[in-house]
Amino acid sequence: MPIITIVLVLILAGFGLWLINTYIPMAGSIKTILNLVVVICVIVWLLSIFGLIPPINNLLHTKVS
Repeated sequence: MPIITIVLVLILAGFGLWLINTYIPMAGSIKTILNLVVVICVIVWLLSIFGLIPPINNLLHTKVS
């Protein structure tokens, strides 16, 4: 995956999170949970992109024998 794509996804995720935090009224605890979930998802996605963990698709479709 080209580095430009990775940077664009990170910018869009940050901008989307900023928009939600700024313009959608919600309790502080819910904002914290939302921010944490987005950050964890982005970190897992980046680790998967750089090959440090197996792709998420493989994790979801594993068979237990």
